[in-house]
Amino acid sequence: MASENHTWFTDFIFLGFSSRKDVQQGLFVLFLFVYGITVIANVGMILLIKVDRRLHTPMYYFLSNLSFCDVCYSSTVSPKMLADFLAQQKRIPYNFCAVQMYCFGAFADVECLMLAVMAYDRYVAICNPLLYTLAMSRRVCTQLVTGAYLVGLVDSAIHTCCTFRLSFCTSNVINHFFCDIPPLLALSCSDTSVNEIVMFTFIGCVVGCSIVTVLLSYCYILTTILRMNSAEGRRKAFSTCASHLTAVAIFHGTLLFMYFRPSSSYSMDTDKMASVFYTVVIPMLNPLIYTLRNKDVKEALKKTIQMI
Repeated sequence: MASENHTWFTDFIFLGFSSRKDVQQGLFVLFLFVYGITVIANVGMILLIKVDRRLHTPMYYFLSNLSFCDVCYSSTVSPKMLADFLAQQKRIPYNFCAVQMYCFGAFADVECLMLAVMAYDRYVAICNPLLYTLAMSRRVCTQLVTGAYLVGLVDSAIHTCCTFRLSFCTSNVINHFFCDIPPLLALSCSDTSVNEIVMFTFIGCVVGCSIVTVLLSYCYILTTILRMNSAEGRRKAFSTCASHLTAVAIFHGTLLFMYFRPSSSYSMDTDKMASVFYTVVIPMLNPLIYTLRNKDVKEALKKTIQMI
């Protein structure tokens, strides 16, 4: 009993994607390109929103925070993953693994809640336009963003503490490419039933609240749009919501697949592919989705390029 919570290892080893050197080199080039686009696109989005006064609205304030989250949670995974493609052994110290899990979980939670906040913003803008300035004042926007960050930081701390109280006494080899909850639970030699309950409960609350907020917001939005007499008004309303709905569907679809299944159905290789999608691909797609489908952003980008 004295050794129940004792960890026998000072570091973990990732198996990654492949042991073949040529495959790892090819993946290094591919993911370096994707990560580069992620950083450039999201940082560019943040700077564009900051310098163009036409984008100083609640919608773009939330979008800039979404881009910040994309950069942060992608950067907790991608640099280490890229370094491991070129390393002989893909080691990560025990404490660094905990930090990586905490940072990734916190920013992933914030992103999830930020998508819900953006849905609520669209609901107020379309369904109650006369109250929009009052309902989405600077103070309210700041409180919503601060609340999202606080929930993310606390929720991630709970999951990280619960996970690293477990024993890892039989192996320190993680069949994954970063420190995430499911592969570490699969590796532990302790009883993980409490951890699974905590994971389903807390992640379920965050994701559930986000999805319910998005669904309710868009039910009201759809009802309001269908009542509009102007075809141009309906088109414009659908246009402002389309990019956000696309981002929500991609992010939540992958998240539900990853975390809301019993451990008996957990497949390491399948989940590694899903993890690549939401840790590497989605942070790159979000700014591209909002840029390509948003007239205001495209015009601001053209204006900025012309000034340069």
